[in-house]
Amino acid sequence: MYNNVGPQPGVPRPPTNPQPTPFGNAFYGAGSGLIKGGLGAYGEKILGSSSEYVQSNISRYFSDPQYYFQVNDHYVRNKLKVVLFPFLHRGHWTRITEPVGGRLSYKPPIYDINAPDLYIPFMAFGTYVVLAGLSLGLNGKFSPEALNWLFVKGLLGWFMQVALLKIILLSLGSGEVPLLDMVAYAGYTFTGMCFAVLGKILPGYSYYILMPCTCLCMGIFLVKTMKRVLFAEVRSVDSNRHHYLLLLIGLVQFPLFAWLGNVSVNWFL
Repeated sequence: MYNNVGPQPGVPRPPTNPQPTPFGNAFYGAGSGLIKGGLGAYGEKILGSSSEYVQSNISRYFSDPQYYFQVNDHYVRNKLKVVLFPFLHRGHWTRITEPVGGRLSYKPPIYDINAPDLYIPFMAFGTYVVLAGLSLGLNGKFSPEALNWLFVKGLLGWFMQVALLKIILLSLGSGEVPLLDMVAYAGYTFTGMCFAVLGKILPGYSYYILMPCTCLCMGIFLVKTMKRVLFAEVRSVDSNRHHYLLLLIGLVQFPLFAWLGNVSVNWFL
């Protein structure tokens, strides 16, 4: 009925769509394709490089946590011998490498006695807390609060050892060692501490014999280990400064052991 009605005055007519030309569609399609392709390639390049950068830095400073728990009974026995009696270790101190993905990588602890692990440090730390609590109980000073303070005291000592090793490496320009390696090396301190605290439980002067012996062995182990890290793993240049700082690592073990070995309710002493 209203199909034949003409244009009304004052009412705008809808614009008519112009007929598209094949050349315009071709140019538009080609231009949008080039832009999308260029932006996509640029975005992939940015995301790919940033992802590689993040992964390389994570592996560089933190490594894979599972690597540090690949142990067996044979490794644990031999590693404890190296940590507690380092002067009896007649083998080499360098770590074993293997090609992985076109680059050299260190073998896990189960295949290398010199590789750091976190199984022994965690077990030794738990044993240290239990023995310290037992020592307090035998002296009639045990309480849950005291055991909690001993736990915190042990963690603080562990952190101080890690900070000491990391600061010395940074001062020598060798800060590329993974953080978990430093945590493992510092955690071996509690293997000797377990025997030192055990000396408090045993009668007589056992503590005064075990404490300096375990402290000396731990100092020798850390000095030999950090010397390998400096000169073999990060290819640092040998100098007198290196030897003085390595000696400092060994000497610091005496006050640290004395502080951690003093099992008391007041954890500051």
